[in-house]
Amino acid sequence: MIENQIKEFAQIIQESRKIVFFGGAGVSTASGIPDFRSADGLFMRENNYQYSAEEIISHSFYQQHPQIFFEYYFDHLVYPEIKPNLAHTFLKELEDQGKKVTVVTQNIDGLHQKAGSSRVLELHGSVLDNYCTQCGSYYALDELEKDAQGIPRCSKDQAIVKPDVVLYQEMLNEDIINQSIQVISQADLMIIAGTSLNVYPAASFVHYFRGDSQVVINKTPIITSDPNALIFQEKIENVFKAVKQFMENHV
Repeated sequence: MIENQIKEFAQIIQESRKIVFFGGAGVSTASGIPDFRSADGLFMRENNYQYSAEEIISHSFYQQHPQIFFEYYFDHLVYPEIKPNLAHTFLKELEDQGKKVTVVTQNIDGLHQKAGSSRVLELHGSVLDNYCTQCGSYYALDELEKDAQGIPRCSKDQAIVKPDVVLYQEMLNEDIINQSIQVISQADLMIIAGTSLNVYPAASFVHYFRGDSQVVINKTPIITSDPNALIFQEKIENVFKAVKQFMENHV
């Protein structure tokens, strides 16, 4: 990693007041949660079903084959014991330093909240929140009770309890979309990390950024509309560790 780039990133952070962090699956891989589209991601792995991962986590599949859906969901998308990594905790540290940091995440793992970030917009929902499809009763992840087929059921009416996550074929929450666009358009600094910017409509939100500085961190190359963006083709935790050390040594 080039020291001059780290120095520039640290200076940008110090000069910025409103920071928006736009993150994807790569943010949580250091915690042990696999991403989707890399060489060893969920979509590339063999599974024990005659369906692809993308098929299984679609709305129509959930409705037609709830037993298989929930079996796959709990095996591959829910990690209750996983802890935040430096990609999460560094943002909380910036918030503690007085920066207004808003996280706009495509992830559903709730790790930004576990790290202590106070402003988190979850574009695709969260595995931590679950609602009865009939009466709307709320269930935390550890409150779910499954039937003999492994399907979560409501204790009040025995209807399916669905995780509050956006499946394929489902629409994003309009209020979350509007809030995300607003914070992105008002930020001084936008950090794009751990995402290929291939998942729409979420990826299109970065085009609303009107601030001075854009920083992109991803293991594989991605195309950004900002020709002046500071780009790191590196693991997020490595970049944040280097920036954190630089800032601590140059107080």
